[in-house]
Amino acid sequence: MNCNQVRELLPDLAAGMDKGMQDIQTHIASCSTCAAKLQGFRQTMALLDQWQAPEPSGYFDTRLGARLREETARPAAGWLHWVRRPALALIAAAVMVAGALAIANRDVLFPGEPEQLAIIIPVPSVPAQPGTAVGDLQALEKNDDLYADFDVLDELKIQEGVTATP
Repeated sequence: MNCNQVRELLPDLAAGMDKGMQDIQTHIASCSTCAAKLQGFRQTMALLDQWQAPEPSGYFDTRLGARLREETARPAAGWLHWVRRPALALIAAAVMVAGALAIANRDVLFPGEPEQLAIIIPVPSVPAQPGTAVGDLQALEKNDDLYADFDVLDELKIQEGVTATP
């Protein structure tokens, strides 16, 4: 085994979890660097085993309870709590004024009729095959005035045995 492979296993060796591999023991016996690192891990583990967490002070629970009571007794901030901050209130007022001015002066900002503001995409006038979706839409667009008056279609008599599609 090389040093990189052994270094990955050193924490487990220091904790006493992996003692069975003879290759690792042979490498540590022959490599002073890995042996020194293993000894350092063992010393660190021994120090961690001796360490004890400090006990909280006797008044910790009392102070925590008092702090919780203070926080629950404090009035909840409503949805208008930002109004108390002058900068945010000023920004909100400026946004509302700008919006009102934009709505009032939309004729100045966007001159012309709404139809004139629409983007017109040129469509090539290549006739499509009749019976296809594109061909049917082109026929409907061409005969828009005719189809706009549906009263004529209501007066048609339905013939028996005739289907709409060929």
